[in-house]
Amino acid sequence: MSLSLVSPVPLQAAFSPKRAVGGSDALSHDFKSALRHLASGVSVITTGLAPHRTGFTATSVSSLSVDPARIIVSVNRHSSSHDALRRSGVFAVNFLSADQIDIAHAFSGFGGLKGEARYAGAEWSTLDSGASVLEGALANIDAEIEEFIDRHSHSIVIGRVLAARSARSGDALTYWRGRYDPLIASDSAAIA
Repeated sequence: MSLSLVSPVPLQAAFSPKRAVGGSDALSHDFKSALRHLASGVSVITTGLAPHRTGFTATSVSSLSVDPARIIVSVNRHSSSHDALRRSGVFAVNFLSADQIDIAHAFSGFGGLKGEARYAGAEWSTLDSGASVLEGALANIDAEIEEFIDRHSHSIVIGRVLAARSARSGDALTYWRGRYDPLIASDSAAIA
């Protein structure tokens, strides 16, 4: 018996020049609408040193690898924090707890806050890189930029993890269907 592999889409069709490279307005809208159904944890990405710190709220954060420890953050190239992040060379990822919705709003620019003003009303410290880490967050990951990849509307930032710490308990803040919602842990003993 012999096996043959058949591609569901002919190879030539998959790379046909007739396929659009960029997106249409309708496709972009539909894509954004679809992504609103993906529940995501909410993080605040911080960069820079006081009094020139800035940062942004992010749901596009992911581990790249554990060994070596690397993290990925996606940032809009039109964000007021984009160029500051590139210049700084370091950043911290702060996983927000369910009671930190005000911080999520501040770092999303809610109310027109920018730069250092986003840090008001919260307690901050530093780990190895000097980037600000939020006290009371579920976890903090401190990193230096290993690679900055510009693609379309966003940049993919790969960070070499310098330090990480996590809380022993707490509920997470999520973003789902265009709003922030708490994710309540059903078994806090399961957090290790």
